Amino acid sequence: MAKSFLSFLLFSILVVFYLPLSKAEYNIMSFGAKSNGHTDSTKAFLKAWSSACSSSNEATIYVPSGKFLVGHVQFKGPCKSRVLIKMKGTLLAPSDYKGSGNEWIVFKNIDGLAIQGGTVDGRGQALWKCKESGKNCPHGWRSMLFDHSKNIKIEDLTSVNSKQFHIVIHSTQRVMLRKVTIIAPDESPNTDGINIQKSSDVTVLDANIKTGDDCISMSGGTRNVWAERISCGPGHGISIGSIGKSYNEKGVQNITVKDTVFTGSDNGLRIKAWGRPTTAYVRGVVFENSIMKNVKNPIIINQNYCPHSKNCPNKHSGVTISDISYNNIQGSSKSSVAVKFDCSPANPCKGISLKNIKLTYHGGLAKSSCKYARGKSYGNVNPKSCLT
Repeated sequence: MAKSFLSFLLFSILVVFYLPLSKAEYNIMSFGAKSNGHTDSTKAFLKAWSSACSSSNEATIYVPSGKFLVGHVQFKGPCKSRVLIKMKGTLLAPSDYKGSGNEWIVFKNIDGLAIQGGTVDGRGQALWKCKESGKNCPHGWRSMLFDHSKNIKIEDLTSVNSKQFHIVIHSTQRVMLRKVTIIAPDESPNTDGINIQKSSDVTVLDANIKTGDDCISMSGGTRNVWAERISCGPGHGISIGSIGKSYNEKGVQNITVKDTVFTGSDNGLRIKAWGRPTTAYVRGVVFENSIMKNVKNPIIINQNYCPHSKNCPNKHSGVTISDISYNNIQGSSKSSVAVKFDCSPANPCKGISLKNIKLTYHGGLAKSSCKYARGKSYGNVNPKSCLT
């Protein structure tokens, strides 16, 4: 069923994103943009967008080589036709962190958008330093937000040093991210690579992510996600959650993560749920063909999630976690416990499947730990399964 879903999704994406040669091209330099990295080019980008979005034919916005300083900007739809943003240059965020709002670059209410090439540099270093000092600092901008849109393709894009999250997909359908590179230091706070919220039919292929938080995170209301050939590390792994912080939160379902490599990350394949009452759930998840290289928690489910152990609810988790499959997960664990299922006594994890697991600790045997976790093991499973 997973293969048929992928075939249908990729076919749909190829149909949606077939763009004939554009009849209208708008070079941002023609609208007053400067490539010196110092002159504010925000208005030039907005003018180019206005022209492309109002074009009756497929339109291209061209960003040539160079560095373009851009402040907070929102590209709004609906547009009359599809828009391609073709970039060779680099977009620079302001180096300070005093700007208002939570996002840097926003695409909203758009049906049919492709972004090809280029680099976005969030220049988050000053904000990270502020947070490290313990001062009262703002949350910071998320570099790119795709909001209430559909039919989005992002290819060959590089995002570096975001102030907070790099790429956020929110309330958006039919998204393809391919050959995306995301880079931030491992100590940079809250710099999630790709964050998917309340969205469906999202495909992530051939991504290379090195960051200070989750490489990919999926939160409530997300379904039909396919992530394949992902390199993660440093970072906090590929995570479902956190989920269940609010009572009426929607669930996460039909997720496939395969052909992944984790290098020196805090976690590998993680599900994290708050320990409090909620209607949220996680179900129908496949983790397949993963290589772990010195990963602290290669396989982990935590139904008592509470970051920094501050203001924890200390209640039984209401998140229902079921039908979770781990197949062909191999490599080395940085900690002695390579497989950890910390589930809720009031709402145990169920339907967990372990097949062909081979994880070692310092070249020897690793351990597994289970609390209220139910399921079955198949084939060779090392460390020995503790599922009941």
